Amino acid sequence: MRTTVNIDEYLLEEAKVAAARGRRSLGDVIDDALRALFVERGGDSAVTRRVVLPTSGGSGVRSGVDLEDNESLAEVLGENRVLRAAE
Repeated sequence: MRTTVNIDEYLLEEAKVAAARGRRSLGDVIDDALRALFVERGGDSAVTRRVVLPTSGGSGVRSGVDLEDNESLAEVLGENRVLRAAE
């Protein structure tokens, strides 16, 4: 969201330096600074609420599945039939 604010000149220069050092945008640096402020204050805002993602059973990757091997993954997913038919 675009907005206009007045920022102390020294703080703005420091934020620009931090952005350049981190190869990030000035907006990202300011966002992070505001998040840190809100977390520090312990406010119950959307920024500080913990998100719990639902999970269901399972115990990880099926044995024998190598997440680094695309062909193996395609075979497990049944995609090799499609890949071979296209060749």
